[in-house]
Amino acid sequence: MSEQKRKNFSGQFKAKVELEAHRGVKTINKIAQDFGVHPTQAWLWKKELQESGGMKITGRDLHPLKDSALARRTLNLG
Repeated sequence: MSEQKRKNFSGQFKAKVELEAHRGVKTINKIAQDFGVHPTQAWLWKKELQESGGMKITGRDLHPLKDSALARRTLNLG
């Protein structure tokens, strides 16, 4: 029997999920389905963004994500 490897998500991918969840247009379940992650994981990433006050660690630098329009442009979300 083969063991399933743990998935590693990039900071950019997490930021996309967080911003989508933060906008509140879709439910967490729909966002998780769209991005292929578990709903609990999407909820935890959203919670981390809220608790950090809009500051998120990406790599080794802190980047402010308070302005979602700026963050979307930075992350090429459209």
